[in-house]
Amino acid sequence: MSLVRWDPFADMDTLFNRLMPSGFARWPQLPSNGNKLEWAPSADISETDQEYVIRASLPAVRKEDVQVTVDAGMITIKGERKQQKDDKTEKFHRVESFYGSFERSFSLPDNVNSDAIRCESKDGVLTVHIPKVEPHKAKPKQISVQ
Repeated sequence: MSLVRWDPFADMDTLFNRLMPSGFARWPQLPSNGNKLEWAPSADISETDQEYVIRASLPAVRKEDVQVTVDAGMITIKGERKQQKDDKTEKFHRVESFYGSFERSFSLPDNVNSDAIRCESKDGVLTVHIPKVEPHKAKPKQISVQ
């Protein structure tokens, strides 16, 4: 049995994120396991007749620093945005970018072909293509009454 740190304000964060515009919903948060800021990229999920598509905004994240995994009906996008080396001649007046590790997980519907998922990264957007398959239709079975 593992111990889980209780966060009494977690439900308030969830409610706030649902009620506020999406631009505010993905702001970094202080994690319960330390004092380092966590951030998560915003993601759009759409659907066509052939596939589901997840588009995650990952500006300044190299494709080598991103990992996409599928396990037990969940797809997880994780990686790291690395901070550039400080230039001693450059004086920053304001820094609004967040750096560090990120992770987003999404549950997959039953009608996907997880073996044919493919990803591409272009212009700071990771696009994940999740092909659909025909759902298995169970035939009705007659049960005799004894």
